[in-house]
Amino acid sequence: MSDTLFKVKRLHDLAQAGLLKGKRVLIRSDLNVPQDEAGNITEDTRIRASIPAIEICLQAGAAVMVTSHLGRPTEGQFKPEDSLAPVAHRIAEILNRKVPLISNWVDGGFDLQPGDLVLLENCRVNVGEKKNSEALAKKIAALCDVYVNDAFGTAHRAEATTHGVARFAPIACAGPLMAAELDALSRALANPKRPLIAIVAGSKVSSKLTILKALAEKVDELIVGGGIANTFMLAKGLPIGKSLAEPDLVNEAREIMDLMEKRGAHVPIPEDVVVANELSPLARANRVPSNEVAEDDMILDVGPKTAARLSTMLAHAGTIVWNGPLGVFEIEQFGGGTKMIAAAIAHSPAFSIAGGGDTLAAIAKYGIENQVDYISTGGGAFLEFLEGKTLPAFAVLVERGSE
Repeated sequence: MSDTLFKVKRLHDLAQAGLLKGKRVLIRSDLNVPQDEAGNITEDTRIRASIPAIEICLQAGAAVMVTSHLGRPTEGQFKPEDSLAPVAHRIAEILNRKVPLISNWVDGGFDLQPGDLVLLENCRVNVGEKKNSEALAKKIAALCDVYVNDAFGTAHRAEATTHGVARFAPIACAGPLMAAELDALSRALANPKRPLIAIVAGSKVSSKLTILKALAEKVDELIVGGGIANTFMLAKGLPIGKSLAEPDLVNEAREIMDLMEKRGAHVPIPEDVVVANELSPLARANRVPSNEVAEDDMILDVGPKTAARLSTMLAHAGTIVWNGPLGVFEIEQFGGGTKMIAAAIAHSPAFSIAGGGDTLAAIAKYGIENQVDYISTGGGAFLEFLEGKTLPAFAVLVERGSE
């Protein structure tokens, strides 16, 4: 996209230009999938998402190597449970072809011809991976003509296969997943269509404070939810009973509200909330005005008036960034606010981007996957981007992209 923050080489463009034919291509994918105790893959979204990059390379006539981390192995101590064998099997099923799994691959020594596809065993077993060892990165870079980073979820870490190899490989580029993430984040934050509305919710202000501060300087409306909203309510002098909050961060919450008000932007505070005496599926949910929360009440969701007001805002937004549900949506009687927000985002003409584990769970629960413009699976990388941090894997691709 023309307004992307990141000028990087893209795998698709290299393939179109015929620059992959006969080349050895190394793809760093994110194949870190959940497994049961027997080692069976229980959810293969990440594997399926990695297939397009592999297919682009194979169709372009390249010899293809793929590697990823899986779990948290100890460097230099390979154990059977660290193996990518189940992943190799699943890729073989999807592509209907052999996918050999290669161990002890750092020094090369394995045969690879154009049209071949191999999976290189768990990269986090290699000594020096986590510390981004230059010696290791140079060895791995020597295996390939083209390095492809398609693992957005690891973009916030500077490791040998996410950062070091990109420095030393003859060509370094972004795979389709990485490129799509760059474009979506750029569209949402670099040059957004206004009004720009961010929803940031979660149990603690402390865990999202840097995100809140970074967004406070950019967005037109900053919708807060969960325990974060309770801390902002405290800052406004409202009663919150025994709700989860961080009283020691009230001043920070006030600063964020003041900063935004000076810009003509706002943090909409709930006017009504859903409360209960206990957090339980059997708890009775009561809707009360925000100034009538009793001492033994716990705020577990925004009320219907607040949800309706926020929905109207979202209906008129130009861009929406969503990170976190507004209430304890896993329990039906405390899910009304999140459900209404999800519906509002689904029907808004705004460009919408969502990320974070709980957010993805809410999107799945309310069935709006196809109505959110971009769903980031990046987790920590997505959050660090929102914070305005430089992501090492992005930065090195940008650096190499100017060559």
